[in-house]
Amino acid sequence: MAYIKWSIIVAFWLTVAGFFHYTLPQVDIVRITDTYEKRETPGMNSLFWSGGDAGSAADATGRDVFFIQTRQVSDRVMVYRNEDTGWSWPPYFKFDTSNLQAEAADLRSTAADPQYVAVRHYGWRNEFFSIFPNAVSVWPVDGPDASKPLPWRNVLILTLVAAVWYGLWVRWRRFRARRIDPTLEELQDNWEATEDAVAEKRGRLRRWWSEKRRGY
Repeated sequence: MAYIKWSIIVAFWLTVAGFFHYTLPQVDIVRITDTYEKRETPGMNSLFWSGGDAGSAADATGRDVFFIQTRQVSDRVMVYRNEDTGWSWPPYFKFDTSNLQAEAADLRSTAADPQYVAVRHYGWRNEFFSIFPNAVSVWPVDGPDASKPLPWRNVLILTLVAAVWYGLWVRWRRFRARRIDPTLEELQDNWEATEDAVAEKRGRLRRWWSEKRRGY
């Protein structure tokens, strides 16, 4: 049972960590090599795509999605999608997809004359499942060694979540100490009393049976 308990606890916290790692913003220093538009029809990976540009009707045949091709400082290729989040989750309230695509196109550069930029995004990149992080904003930086902005949003959100979690945990401990633990102790005492009563009756029955047999 201990293995099952700890497996559930570890799986829960891994799920929580994965949720925040996917949802919270991250910043990459990259060089934009190209921007393009492609027709996409999300299937099994639809969970990792947005619902389309705000104000656009849903289309079962797919939709056009903006993409931003980049190379990281390590020369690794990274491709971002550029979709509105609108009023849906995650709550970035992004409605400027076309403007962002224009900014990204204007910041394209070559390896011979590189212009590095910072791309704020959320999400993961997975080639096997065709999952792309969603770019939220882009701005030029001085070079590949430019410092990234402090993740104050992440710190603020995680601090608030930790405070709420701690508050709920403290209230749960108090509620358990006041209501659940006394009830469990009472149930345990009643069960032990019942066991003692049954054992006593069983002992009397055995003595009665022994005396009866001796009487014969």
